[in-house]
Amino acid sequence: MTATLPTRFCLIRHGETDWNGAKRIQGQIDIDLNGAGKAQARALQLRLAEHSFAAVYSSDLLRAWNTARIAMGGRRIDLSPALRERHFGVLQGVTSLEACEQHPDVHRHHQARTPDYDYETGESLISFAARVMDGLEIIAERNRGESVLAFTHGGVLDIVYRAAAGRTLDAPRDFLLPNAALNWLEHSAGGWRLISWGDCAHLQQSLDELPG
Repeated sequence: MTATLPTRFCLIRHGETDWNGAKRIQGQIDIDLNGAGKAQARALQLRLAEHSFAAVYSSDLLRAWNTARIAMGGRRIDLSPALRERHFGVLQGVTSLEACEQHPDVHRHHQARTPDYDYETGESLISFAARVMDGLEIIAERNRGESVLAFTHGGVLDIVYRAAAGRTLDAPRDFLLPNAALNWLEHSAGGWRLISWGDCAHLQQSLDELPG
């Protein structure tokens, strides 16, 4: 029966932004792609043409939406607020060094990945993870037995990876979250399963497009 079939996900972090390069915490501040990010999205268009997807979803933040729009051409894209980046409260818009200087207690919780800490005005890891996983469960059930493409953010990918790999929310991150990489997972009644992670083979083209 189709109800028992797994849903296959390709999850993609948005292309690069200037704030990524500056290691500035974006959170839910609506930063657009830079030139490198747009080139990465164009490289994605060629790579994704090799695959067939029943549905395409995107975070409603500009950097993810524009990555999706460029990569998918005129294909329909459904916006999903569940795919938004985490809200980092008072740390949004600052670098790690600025956070350490301006908000030392908040920065300490950030570094420790304190699960129930909400950055004074943002989301805790617990509430963020619940929002992300609940949203993905809905998408999985809506597209049961199909392949789904979703454009999202590093924090969302962090949560999904941990769910599939059995990692706790507060464990140090020992895996990469590259911009515009392909990350494949399956969702079934047994939970989440990693297929492949951080596939960047298509991105050499985006580097070749940039001026020297």
